[in-house]
Amino acid sequence: MTGTPVLELLFLAGIAVFIAYRLYSVLGRRTGNEQPPFDPVSRRDRVDSRRTATNSTDDNVVPLPRAREIVRPPVVGALEAKIAPGSALAIGIEQIRQVDRSFDPDAFVGGAIVAHETIARAFAQGERAALKPLLSDDVFASFDAAIDAREKASHKIDFSFIGLKQSALEDVGLRGRIAEVTVRFVSELITVTRDAAGAVIDGAAGVVREVTDVWTFARDTRSSDPNWKLVSTAGSA
Repeated sequence: MTGTPVLELLFLAGIAVFIAYRLYSVLGRRTGNEQPPFDPVSRRDRVDSRRTATNSTDDNVVPLPRAREIVRPPVVGALEAKIAPGSALAIGIEQIRQVDRSFDPDAFVGGAIVAHETIARAFAQGERAALKPLLSDDVFASFDAAIDAREKASHKIDFSFIGLKQSALEDVGLRGRIAEVTVRFVSELITVTRDAAGAVIDGAAGVVREVTDVWTFARDTRSSDPNWKLVSTAGSA
């Protein structure tokens, strides 16, 4: 990680324990239909803004393993070294560096990994105050609506984040003055949804689900506000 915390102010406003990063790049596509990360109660198809729709199924349910290798934040320089010169990612990185010399894709992904788990946990636990400073207004509205629906139905989610299997840059660039970075996360978690009586209505204790999320973070490079926001979500559970 770099000495400068890239994602620090993204979620520091709500969660001080994650002071470590300060993300400096984000260009993603807002679909206008952003969806919460992990909501087994209202499991719907999630639409990738760059690809065709992917249907949510239970095919990814697998037995809980005895041991699992967890993806760690990348070593500084390791990610960029694998990006082909002249590729779309390389060009996007240079675009952002023209307005932000400190942008480091490795540090960004490392911070995004922390933000991903933080947001997923906060959503599952219905912590609106923790979510609000991390999300754009439209994404927060979608998350808030899903939490509200759970609460009205008296549903509760038991949530365990097992680990991250993979993280990868999907898109990097500058659109106007807005820097955007899209990251694909493949994580494993356990979610059990219970009704008001405590009966399980979705999921199963001890069963791991593999979930793929494609999230875009963005920041206005001309703004004095250094905060990065989650502006778009897509994926499949």
